[in-house]
Amino acid sequence: MSTTIDFSDVQGTILRGYRVDLARHFILTVTNGPKAGAFIEALVDGTDGLPRITTAVHIKPKPECFVNVAFTAAGLTALGLSDQELTTFDAGFQRGATNATTAGKVGDTGSSAPANWVGGLSNGAAVHIILSVWVDDDPAVLEKVSATLRAAFAGCITELSAHDAKALPDNHVHFGYRDNIAQPTVDGAPPRKRQIPDDQPVVPTGEFLLGYDKAGGGQYSVQPSQLSKNSSYAAFRILEQDVVAFEQFLDAYSKTAGISAELLAAKVCGRWRNGNPIELQPDDPGTFLPPSEVNNFKYVAPQLPPDDTLGLKCPIGSHIRRNNPRDMAVIGTDSVHHRIVRRAMPYGPSYDPSVPDPAPVKRGLIGYFINASIFNQFEFVQSQWSLRSSFVKAATAPGDPDGTNGNAYFNISGQDVFLGVNDPKSSSFTLAAIGQGGTNNTTITGFSRMITTVGAAYVFFPSMTGLRYLAGLLQR
Repeated sequence: MSTTIDFSDVQGTILRGYRVDLARHFILTVTNGPKAGAFIEALVDGTDGLPRITTAVHIKPKPECFVNVAFTAAGLTALGLSDQELTTFDAGFQRGATNATTAGKVGDTGSSAPANWVGGLSNGAAVHIILSVWVDDDPAVLEKVSATLRAAFAGCITELSAHDAKALPDNHVHFGYRDNIAQPTVDGAPPRKRQIPDDQPVVPTGEFLLGYDKAGGGQYSVQPSQLSKNSSYAAFRILEQDVVAFEQFLDAYSKTAGISAELLAAKVCGRWRNGNPIELQPDDPGTFLPPSEVNNFKYVAPQLPPDDTLGLKCPIGSHIRRNNPRDMAVIGTDSVHHRIVRRAMPYGPSYDPSVPDPAPVKRGLIGYFINASIFNQFEFVQSQWSLRSSFVKAATAPGDPDGTNGNAYFNISGQDVFLGVNDPKSSSFTLAAIGQGGTNNTTITGFSRMITTVGAAYVFFPSMTGLRYLAGLLQR
């Protein structure tokens, strides 16, 4: 590590995972700018009975809650930022999540279109602030902190909605997979107590914080300068998961592919549901690998085995391979330039296949996808890798230059099974086999979308310096 970061100036969720069981995300609109500024100032200082905004400084003992706050472009305007200053911000952030161009880029169309979003998120102009509270495991603490915040909203902020999340056992998500295994190692970030190592390059600080060098050279910055260091962006997403449809997909299409339902689940994700990567455990899930191994793998090697250029073990179109191609040959820059920090938790009741839901149940994943450029990270990954198969370069396995055994270019089809639009008329997923031009591949088609976007916002996490600046804009 070479970069020194002032952790006391960085909002904590950007660089630290809080490892708690409960969260609540408030969707807010500013009704009185000066009073809202005073409220933000009180959060920064932890005065007026309010919880203090959490920084990246390690806190011991653990506080009763963690609090972070982020603003949309409309929210920055409501607090007094000028139109000219906003033009210096990330292009995606300026557009906002409800913008038609944005929605088309990231696949928020059809049932996922912004017009269908919940909790006031469909009206991007009214969404100004997202304030998030995380607590360990006591619902009473969450309610107490929420009551304090809601009392402070009076006269300056209107609550459009609040959205709760609750961790599932063993860090799983509703589709049954162990989550939060692979996170980028950020240069200068505080060491994580339970960090899972890998052999991927350390990601430059500037990919996640403004004001530091990024992978492509230079730095991301904005105006005014008070907002231009130690700040970050995020895509806030509420993703509803149709677990019943996913289990039906596995049952039906595993028969089509001639493999078990659990192997198909591993193939479409790239990991078995216990978290082991199929690259390291191609035949069965086994027991959960130790931290030193579970995220330590590549797709390309100079010899066979372990090379998997063709995706014979881990399909090229699998979820984890699309969202982090690691050392795979892809169009444009490599994966280091497009990494994302995920801070998301499940919401809704656990799914029990032995007890059918009495009525449609809302369950899914909610949280932040953090980066220093929404345009070059979140939107790039979603639009170029999750929604396209053409990003994969032609590549053959070692010792097979003429492609007799196959070519990576022919071994991927369709969109991400989880994050793609996946209209039954065009959806497809390829299971690769040895054979020139993909002639022996198995491709499953005709499945529907199983994850629906029900809410989203593009937000800016100011540094603590930036928060103080914004708090005072309309109070001067």
